[in-house]
Amino acid sequence: MKKKILMIFLVSLISSALTLGFVCFLLDLNSKNAFELGRFFAAMRFIEGHYVQEVERGKLIDGAIGGMVNSLGDPHSIYLAPQLYSQLRAETSGAFGGIGVYMSFKNGGVQIMNVIPDSPGYRAGLLAGDEILAVDGIPVEEISPGEVALKIRGEIGTDVELLIGREGLEDATYNITRENIQVKTVAGKMIDDKLGYIKISNFSENTGEEFKSVLDELEKSGMKGIILDMRQNPGGVITSCIEIAQELVPAGVIASVIQRDGEKEVYKSELPTARFPIIILLDKNSASAAELLSGALQDTKVALVVGEKSYGKGSVQTLIPMMHEDGLKLTIAKYYTPNGRSIDGEGIAPDVEIKLPAPVQQMYDLELDAGSDPQLAKAEELLTHQIDAGKILFDDNFWSNSAP
Repeated sequence: MKKKILMIFLVSLISSALTLGFVCFLLDLNSKNAFELGRFFAAMRFIEGHYVQEVERGKLIDGAIGGMVNSLGDPHSIYLAPQLYSQLRAETSGAFGGIGVYMSFKNGGVQIMNVIPDSPGYRAGLLAGDEILAVDGIPVEEISPGEVALKIRGEIGTDVELLIGREGLEDATYNITRENIQVKTVAGKMIDDKLGYIKISNFSENTGEEFKSVLDELEKSGMKGIILDMRQNPGGVITSCIEIAQELVPAGVIASVIQRDGEKEVYKSELPTARFPIIILLDKNSASAAELLSGALQDTKVALVVGEKSYGKGSVQTLIPMMHEDGLKLTIAKYYTPNGRSIDGEGIAPDVEIKLPAPVQQMYDLELDAGSDPQLAKAEELLTHQIDAGKILFDDNFWSNSAP
């Protein structure tokens, strides 16, 4: 039996070598790379010819691509099967089907970073910080991040079962019906006659336009300073982040994106001068584009950051369409703040650290209560002081001149 298996494998290897020779000729591969590619072809031919059941080649290729991406050990790089690729594109455009949560994938776990107001997840009682332990009875550690997202999203009107872990409570099962999720990413209001409050829940393709509209309305209402709340903001489309930064950051560098080969793309603002003093609210679930915007405002002294150290996702992903309506979401670069700081794995450190015992849910519908939100209360105090001092930029003497 062993001899037969060995013979079969040798036949597969010889067959693969013929194919490999042609591929190497086309791709001009060296001998080392050709050998590695030969291992792949030999395994594929052996499985195709002798697995106990017939296997579609397309399925094997999909698995191979997914395996390659998983081997990178990067939770932000994933292979997107056709359905997931379509869903991800819909999500970044601002509308998608699902339960209304944004997730992070770190250290093999899945955590809810943001819950969209009035979504199925919101009404079911899910909170930012909840751990997703299983989807439809399948533990999350047994499937890839992409598969977790695919299983949670799905056809409108169908149910998904989530096993949720929450600190201080026993694990609980939630059965949630999927809906069409319409995402409005920016909301704002006046806190008093001087202070404006703007909440950005995430960055979609329309966020830049939404922000400009809210900003214009608050300016007309007499706003003199902004509390910019990006707590539980998981990031999103970087171009929308840049559009917002160009409305707030004074002329100069907003961020630099550097690829592996050193190629550098610099995003700049041409705004003559900063328009408002800003206090930014961040927490441990603020990530990616939210950190990029915060870093630009903090480095240029337009803003102070209040809250908690942010998530630390300073890498850039791109969506690469494949040939069968599938695609890759691949990390291709890291971004840096105007002062050259890399946020990846580090996060944005707050100027004033204030932790909350639990996420502040009322901020989504703008029912603000500084009495139960010490981060918001501190933001109001600091911003009022800056406005009363008649300053936009936060200079190095701010703390000695600020109210106790």
